[in-house]
Amino acid sequence: MTRQNVSSGSPYEPRLGISRAVRIGNIVAVAGTAPIGPDGRTVGVGDAAAQARRCFEIARNALEQTGASLKDVIRTRILLTRIEDWEAVGNVHGEFFGDVRPVNTVMQVTRFIDPEWLVEIEVDAVVEPQS
Repeated sequence: MTRQNVSSGSPYEPRLGISRAVRIGNIVAVAGTAPIGPDGRTVGVGDAAAQARRCFEIARNALEQTGASLKDVIRTRILLTRIEDWEAVGNVHGEFFGDVRPVNTVMQVTRFIDPEWLVEIEVDAVVEPQS
């Protein structure tokens, strides 16, 4: 099977030897996605909903680079440093996936690489096999 690695331009990807997304066959996995703007800085400092929106935008772009879309998503994972942000972030999830309704897990973590990040998002998708 062919492997397709996708980069989002994050400075962490080459340094840590990771990809934003990987597609093998009809499976696409999008790595834990942080709220990093095009300038490399944190988007929405202090605002979990704004950070989640940025994470979903990055994940959507990574999916599209593999030939997938949000409608192909079967699982999302939301990692929060403040569990009380679950509803605000969940509402953003609904903006992106209201009609798709993938399975979802929400969990609290102690912190992320950058202490300004309040949320990271992971996404898994299944798409039609490439011909």
